[in-house]
Amino acid sequence: MSPIGSFASESHTDPNARSQPGQPCRYVGAVATQVIVLNGGSSSGKSGIARCLQAVLPDPWLVFGVDMLIQALPAASPMSATGIEFAADGAIVVGPEFRAVEAAWMAGIAAMARAGARIIVDDAFLGGAASQQRWQRALDGLPVLWAGVRCDSAVAAGREIARGDRVTGMAASQAELVHRDVAYDVQVDTTHTEALECARVIAARVR
Repeated sequence: MSPIGSFASESHTDPNARSQPGQPCRYVGAVATQVIVLNGGSSSGKSGIARCLQAVLPDPWLVFGVDMLIQALPAASPMSATGIEFAADGAIVVGPEFRAVEAAWMAGIAAMARAGARIIVDDAFLGGAASQQRWQRALDGLPVLWAGVRCDSAVAAGREIARGDRVTGMAASQAELVHRDVAYDVQVDTTHTEALECARVIAARVR
């Protein structure tokens, strides 16, 4: 379990938690999970799991994916302007310009969580442990659940072809790369398991 994941041992109450008459507060004795970070390769099923988590969790959760950040960048710009480039073989090259924008995006998500929003992050840790460390710095002090979303590379590649909105090869290249040296609180595998069942496994770890 990661250092941030150790929040389960803390023992104070979420000030935002409210109990109904006759019902105990769910979060008494533990800090409520504020952020769920889903990490998995392209076409691994993270987005589907995120939507299912919104359906099965009892409180409103906001979903923010790294694809939203990429879509917000200027269209048809050279890498010198955006800091990110998608190679023909599915590889993604990231430069300092993108890292600066990404850091601001992470800080913004962390600020929303600190303001009380419960957030699900849909990301792909292209830098493995280094990517997780960037999130750990941004989310410092917040109770985070780190969830790994795995999928067999061949299955992910098939989904990639079916969806038709990704560069061929991206799913296979990311399937193992994004999990390299990353520490999780819970892991699911979508190779043979539906998104809803995976979401329930993750939701069971949410306080």
